[in-house]
Amino acid sequence: MTDLLLRRARIADDSDLVDIAVTAGVITAVGRVPDTRATTEIDCAAMVVVPGLIETHVHLDKALLDLEHAPSEPGLAAAIAVTGALKRGFTASDVRDRARRVLDQAIVNGTTAMRVHPDVDPIVGLLGVDVLLGLREEYRGLIDLQIVAFPQEGILRAPGTLDLLREALRRGADVVGGCSYNEATVADCRAHVDLVFDLAAEFGVDVDIHADFADDDRDPRFALADYIADATVRAGLSGKVALGHMTALAGRSPDRRRATMARLAHAGVAVVTLPATDMHLGGRGDTINVRRGIAPVRELWTAGVTTAYSSNNIRNAFTPYGNADLLELGLFLAQTGHLSGAADLARVLDMATGQAAAVLGIAERHGIRPGADADLVVLSTERVADVLLDRPDRRWVIKGGRVVATTTRVSEIVARVPA
Repeated sequence: MTDLLLRRARIADDSDLVDIAVTAGVITAVGRVPDTRATTEIDCAAMVVVPGLIETHVHLDKALLDLEHAPSEPGLAAAIAVTGALKRGFTASDVRDRARRVLDQAIVNGTTAMRVHPDVDPIVGLLGVDVLLGLREEYRGLIDLQIVAFPQEGILRAPGTLDLLREALRRGADVVGGCSYNEATVADCRAHVDLVFDLAAEFGVDVDIHADFADDDRDPRFALADYIADATVRAGLSGKVALGHMTALAGRSPDRRRATMARLAHAGVAVVTLPATDMHLGGRGDTINVRRGIAPVRELWTAGVTTAYSSNNIRNAFTPYGNADLLELGLFLAQTGHLSGAADLARVLDMATGQAAAVLGIAERHGIRPGADADLVVLSTERVADVLLDRPDRRWVIKGGRVVATTTRVSEIVARVPA
């Protein structure tokens, strides 16, 4: 018998409403489903249904630190410094509680999978990784967590980090991370990248590197995208490498920008833009025509680069905003990235669904089609083109064919001026 049946769902603006049948957590039919018995039946009443939203880059261990301390000076270096100091006081209970609050928000907002980047370094050791490993099990069936062992403080400049990364992967981290710019010299930055790829080969895992996070690439430590693309080709890891931030791309000349993006596309390297953080920290040294630090999304699309967006940090020194709402963030990206109209907004939505699934390596299981996992969100709007614009409620959030969250809100005008 069918476990879940969604009736009269809108999945495209240019086609008829459909029914979506689910059995054992997998979509079994999309279209007109004849009368059939289902354990749970939901009438979508022409509301839009989208695949589960996916956060591709979130630092849960550092979330909600905004009330603890603010950096004395705004900017990336200050944010790293103040957060490094706060990490010395982290406890497992503290990290777990803050992470749970964000995970609960994300689930209610329709997120069904998340790639998380706990810090791994001599300051905090493996505390964040261990907490996230526990939460991965605790939240199983509600949201899928991929854990990245992330060397925020660098590898060469923080002796002992390499051994910690290796141990994090032994304990069950899914991805090896990098922070290529956070070394003293360009040679060390390249060595950092090489060490990350060595670990990926040793453990058979994907790579996710924070790279080129600056207003431009005058400092060559923030111009490593081409080097990473070449390393990806050498390692045979096409489709298994993601780069976060990449704001320095926008500071290159058009010809150099296109050449780098073509290299990324050829290598199969994805880019994850992090607009809330990048807008907040970008252009801090500018006094006229302040640069806003958004990776050139439209050009990345044109170049054929897999491109997603994500929250990154939520309410801390890096990003004093956020509520783990990918649709809200997608609208912000559209507004700041000169993206508009139905076609652009559809591609932005795809950055949080299909493209994000490709970044996490789960594209074959994601989507609205028979055989895909039944990770779905029913939204309180009746046009796909309006999903970002309308800020719709997540009426039902479905994970593995099971309703895991609902939102019901009623707004009405209760008095009108007499005619």
